[in-house]
Amino acid sequence: ATLAPAADTLLFNGLRYRLLGPFRGGRSTAVAGIAGQPHTFLVGSTGGGVWKTDDAGMSWRNITDGFFGGSIGAVDVADSDPNVIYVGTGSADIRGNSSAGRGVWKSVDAGATWSFIGLPESGAIRRIEVHPSNPDLVYVAALGHPFGRNPERGIFRSRDGGKTWDHVLALNDSTGASDLAMNPRNPRVLYAGMWRAERKPWTLISGGPESGVYQSTDGGDTWKKLAGGLPTGLTGKVGLTVSPANPDRVWAIIEAEPAGGVYRSDDAGKTWTRTNSENKLRQRAWYYTRVVADPQDENTVYGLNVQLFRSVDGGKTFDAINVPHGDTHDLWINPRDRNVMVLGDDGGGVVSLNRGRTWSSMNLQPTAEFYDVIVDNGFPYRVYSSQQDNTSISLPVWTGPHVLHPVSDWRYASACETGPVALHPDYPQVMYGGCYGGAISRFDITTDERRSVIIYPQLQLGQAARDLRYRFQWVAPILVSRHDRNTVYHASQFVHRTRDGGMTWETISPDLTTNDPTKQVAAGGPINNDITGVEITNVIFALAEDPADARTLWAGSDDGRLHLTRDGGASWQDITPPGMPSYGTVENIDLSAHRPGRAWVGVQRYRLDDFRPYIFRTDDYGRTWSLLTDNTGIPMGSPVRSVREDPVKDGIAYAGTEHGLYVTFDGGRRWQSLQLNLPISPVADMRVHRNDLVVATQGRSIWILDDLTPLHQIADVAQGARAHLYRPRDAYRVQMGGGGAGGV
Repeated sequence: ATLAPAADTLLFNGLRYRLLGPFRGGRSTAVAGIAGQPHTFLVGSTGGGVWKTDDAGMSWRNITDGFFGGSIGAVDVADSDPNVIYVGTGSADIRGNSSAGRGVWKSVDAGATWSFIGLPESGAIRRIEVHPSNPDLVYVAALGHPFGRNPERGIFRSRDGGKTWDHVLALNDSTGASDLAMNPRNPRVLYAGMWRAERKPWTLISGGPESGVYQSTDGGDTWKKLAGGLPTGLTGKVGLTVSPANPDRVWAIIEAEPAGGVYRSDDAGKTWTRTNSENKLRQRAWYYTRVVADPQDENTVYGLNVQLFRSVDGGKTFDAINVPHGDTHDLWINPRDRNVMVLGDDGGGVVSLNRGRTWSSMNLQPTAEFYDVIVDNGFPYRVYSSQQDNTSISLPVWTGPHVLHPVSDWRYASACETGPVALHPDYPQVMYGGCYGGAISRFDITTDERRSVIIYPQLQLGQAARDLRYRFQWVAPILVSRHDRNTVYHASQFVHRTRDGGMTWETISPDLTTNDPTKQVAAGGPINNDITGVEITNVIFALAEDPADARTLWAGSDDGRLHLTRDGGASWQDITPPGMPSYGTVENIDLSAHRPGRAWVGVQRYRLDDFRPYIFRTDDYGRTWSLLTDNTGIPMGSPVRSVREDPVKDGIAYAGTEHGLYVTFDGGRRWQSLQLNLPISPVADMRVHRNDLVVATQGRSIWILDDLTPLHQIADVAQGARAHLYRPRDAYRVQMGGGGAGGV
């Protein structure tokens, strides 16, 4: 089909998104510093690009916007020339919703500008090591595609600053590199951790016979697998570090059973001794498994897990260090002063100048990872969402000059990190919040009363999906009816409903999924299980209620099914589009304000290594469907995470993808970029409200595109007109607070 003509971008490229916040750091698995600039550090977030501080964490600025962004897995600064920085994309601590990386970038001017230098299919990069005296000799440890097999994984080497690459350690299409360490005194000696790893929506595969510790003594030309006391047989994730104080001393932390733990070699890898096997250092190995040697004391080594640990006896015992946030992933210690360090964890990047006694604030980076977003009808209206490994939050769309501090306007919003948050927009004082395993609470802010209204008391953690009465996903949908504020829907494999605010529940649907028992086994293996709720599959993933008919509900599953009821749940009809991909996840369903029976459905399948975008639309309650993303403007490598129709202007809709935001002016026949100044980050969800576009990202917090009326009036601009006078939306003159400082 011929692509529809695009709207002239000159008509709207002056629009700008506004950062709403919050300034709460999101997950970081890559940090670095500069030895000769002890207050300068770099932090790579898993959805928000690279951030830099020159004042020891007192302030941060993004240095990759305008070039690239998204998930960062590795950062390294050349010791011999701090102007040279290498960045690997894609975090190798692969969560169930991890964003895949798209290669390596390089700066030769301390981050002012960047160039792409290759390895586009490397998927997730855990470590970059630059030769200490040659900034053009660089090694990359690539895990590969997190959700599928591919050959571009292992250890890569470039001798010309990234112009060309040699694949110097390649085992197979499912075993990549989980770590890389270099002998700082003899950089020809390298140690690589190799890991068989692959995510599926229903499980995590971690471990294989090829996994383990490998060594090269000739700069990467040849490699051998080390033994000498290391675990044999099935081995999982590996973390490595070489002591700069004594490079013959090497530590490895290894996932294995029963032989896993911390190992130490004192003869450059010839023989190894297990020094520690405590679970606190090796639990959830796929998410952590990191050790870092002190640069000045050969007996001091750090272990990173839920907490940050330090050993001063060669790795035998480890004591916890207080840090602002848990789930620690990466640590850089200044080689000239071991008191100076930067830590990356699920709360962002934090700096210590006194060896971990105190740390900089984690509330200085707007890199929060959000799962969803809703709004209320207040004035100003408030925005609600849930942040990964933090809390739910609500914040106003704007504030006046009399607010003492932006944090003063932050409010808790009933849910834990998973969410979602649900409410009636006219009665936002009562919120419903989700949490792990189907937990749901009702929070009344007027009485400060919060109580559990869970449907069925079950412990989901550690159980196979097939053994659960109700399969609630990590982000199980919750929906408060627009027609009755006491009617709430919650979805497992069934749709559940309460009509009395959660006091009693009824199940109003059959199982609306494929109910495939092969996808409901205990997640994890072949070494360790890991069952937190992320891997619960065959679930309803999206719910929508008709704004004009309370009896009409739509439900979409994470295994490619779409259902509709028009009688309040008495009967359900399978309306799955013929082009729905197998095991496609229905991310969201948006019902039209312009035409009854019209629905927009966003579907992603990137968790099965399929990065094509999928948006379906029906105008007749699912009897017929159109696929709107078959070479219509959204790139083939950008999975769709959300889609919303504009409720004011028929024909306009917005698509949030893994790598950007798009708009259509003709009902989906053609999509074009609406990225403007929005940073590159996965667009997790959107809302169109009062002519604003509210955008929740998975790595750059929440943004607002204020006033969409220019987009609504594009069709009114005469072809070839020299000028056009837009009609602005209604404005309000308001005074907020008191005092003599004026109003807004």
